[in-house]
Amino acid sequence: MSKSVLGNNALVGYNDLFSSTINNGANNATDITTNAIKNDPSSATADNTTSSTNTHDPNSERIVQIPLEELHPPEFHPFQVNDDEEMNRLAENIKTFGVREPGLVRPRKDENVELIGGYELLVGNRRKRGCEIAKLPTMPVIIREMNDDEANIAMVDSNILNRETLLFSEKAWAYKVKMEALNHSGIKGSKHSHEILIEQTGESKNQIFRLIRLTELVIGLLDMVDTKKIAFNPAVELSYLSQVEQTAVISSMESHGIKPSVSQAVELKKLKLDGKLTIDMIDDILSASKKSAKTAEEKEISSFRKFFPKDYTPQQISEVIHELLADWQEQNGIQPESSIA
Repeated sequence: MSKSVLGNNALVGYNDLFSSTINNGANNATDITTNAIKNDPSSATADNTTSSTNTHDPNSERIVQIPLEELHPPEFHPFQVNDDEEMNRLAENIKTFGVREPGLVRPRKDENVELIGGYELLVGNRRKRGCEIAKLPTMPVIIREMNDDEANIAMVDSNILNRETLLFSEKAWAYKVKMEALNHSGIKGSKHSHEILIEQTGESKNQIFRLIRLTELVIGLLDMVDTKKIAFNPAVELSYLSQVEQTAVISSMESHGIKPSVSQAVELKKLKLDGKLTIDMIDDILSASKKSAKTAEEKEISSFRKFFPKDYTPQQISEVIHELLADWQEQNGIQPESSIA
């Protein structure tokens, strides 16, 4: 299948979007000036048609319409693409106005750097999904030759700069990927890689490294951080536990219906670093607050147990007492305190 090539005048304004930390000159790409095509969509007219199997000439970088089946996600992509309400809005917008900003791709290659066909979609995976929902056959992209580090930095920068909200897991992996790429590539100059992230994101050094710690969590715990089933601070402490120990944390949470507190997570981390942590300790520590609450409840109703069958649980006794008290309030015309203004 062929790709439709749009003229160089359609590239106006996308330099800032995709240059990020990497200077376009580093890959010999054509310099792109200001004012985007989105201000003048009519300027994007097809002026050529080229086979999608042709190798890319870095000196003639263009926006091209690539068939969706030729666009493949990166081998590792820290940013989620979900079929949610936001995606439906994006798809409707694409159906009405088309894709206003092109994606960024590089030719797919194997481990021997041989072309294997198609393109790695570094920037624009949500737009691609929107095109699929809108039933568009192609998507506009910029083709650029990049090494792995440059590709990772471009992928991370676009999402950090152009998305209003990011999940904890997305930030964690994005920051880790970019710092590693900066350290490998040598393009950070005299700055430390975390200093570049501080300038770009506004996060403190401590927060950046604490976020990166989340990449040490097993998927189950990291998902819980994203869905707010566990808070960020205890999650950072739990990241020092082994995968087996973290799995035990999940089991304990599910068994007792609890969330680890910061103090519990700190205690688990200390025991781990001291080489004293066992699986049994994990459940004992996490369930302690739950057990304390149950003990207090049992003490509260102990004086009423003589009025109930022996096989009644504390929960059953408590429910009966509350029902009787509610009836008593109603019979005596007593208004519940919670309903008094």
